[in-house]
Amino acid sequence: MSTELLPPAQPSFVLRGHSAQVHAVRFTQGNTRLLSADAEGWLVSWNLASKRPAAVWRAHSNAVLGISSWGQDRIITHGRDSKLVVWQLNLRDEEAIGKTLPVDNPPATTPQPWLLHILTVNTLNFCSFAMCLDGMPQPYTIHTAIKARNHPPPILIAVPNTIDSGGVDIYQLPSESRAAVIHADRNITTGMVMALEIQTESTRLQVVAGYESGHTMVFVQSDPGAQFQRLYCAQPHTQPILSMAIFPSRDSYLTSSADAIVAKHPLPAVQGIWKTELKPFKIAQTKHSGQQGLQIRSDGKIFATAGWDARVRVYSSKTMKELAVLKWHKLGCYTTAFAEIGSCHLIKAEDDVSIKPEDGEDEDERRVIHRRTAVSTVQQRREVKAQSTHWLAAGSKDGKISLWDIY
Repeated sequence: MSTELLPPAQPSFVLRGHSAQVHAVRFTQGNTRLLSADAEGWLVSWNLASKRPAAVWRAHSNAVLGISSWGQDRIITHGRDSKLVVWQLNLRDEEAIGKTLPVDNPPATTPQPWLLHILTVNTLNFCSFAMCLDGMPQPYTIHTAIKARNHPPPILIAVPNTIDSGGVDIYQLPSESRAAVIHADRNITTGMVMALEIQTESTRLQVVAGYESGHTMVFVQSDPGAQFQRLYCAQPHTQPILSMAIFPSRDSYLTSSADAIVAKHPLPAVQGIWKTELKPFKIAQTKHSGQQGLQIRSDGKIFATAGWDARVRVYSSKTMKELAVLKWHKLGCYTTAFAEIGSCHLIKAEDDVSIKPEDGEDEDERRVIHRRTAVSTVQQRREVKAQSTHWLAAGSKDGKISLWDIY
């Protein structure tokens, strides 16, 4: 059958709960939860097995720019109230958090997860934070060994500089100390930082920045305390860069912009640090302006963008060609997220369901046990399906989140 005759793809589910535009979405907890955050500061943790809210709270007094997860039980949110906040929320704590969705007018004060860290950061750029694990070796003591068993490893956070909107501040958590600063390049007029990515390789630190001018640059710090060196600079875009993402292979990255271009850039390894060609690998003219929320799936095979034209587009990472156009939302889309592929521990449907009645139990008791076993089996099957589905989530200006099961 010709693909032209096939009906347009439809989302598998639509999550309706936000009364304001959705700015960020993120899969967590082995794909059992989807975090979504909106322009009024509300954050919802959705149970993907039941498609219902597991926890709802107001994380910021202004719009949320970005969210991420740190370890199994920490959530990082970045708001327009100039705060970057780390919350602690594990699955067993969800019962204590409210579940009234923003669209249902929750009370002004609702229970919140445990607040671990607050950083005062620059949010004038509308640029969300980037994070990675801290590659620096940590001093080993009995105290740090015990702490490491109960806490996730230290991380680095990159945000626009507080004073210089073209510079970058790098903080370390949990110490909350500023680890490094990248100053704006005075030889090139770049404007504000619009998008950031960061990664480490042992003690070597790479920061990728996208700017208002359409430039993108890669900065490298070879040793802690050393000055950052600009390794790569290109201007494939004529409009501000809106989003970027590093491939899982860690050797290249993508940028999208307010113009219609999606570009692929080099990100060299240590041995090739001075062999990088100062030009993008590939520049794709998509003919669709305003693509943001760029995300690459964990297997590196495809990536997706959210469009101002209310379309979500899926591309091949190898050819940069458009594979699918997902149209359901009526208003512009701002953010996308892929579920992790093959990295989560699946709950087996047959686990903990072989409950054998003890001798002396009457028929009613046996029926109750059988009914509980059946309910448990159904719940586990739902959880397995939620964890194993190749979800693509998209958040829109209409306050809705569409869940797609493609590729």
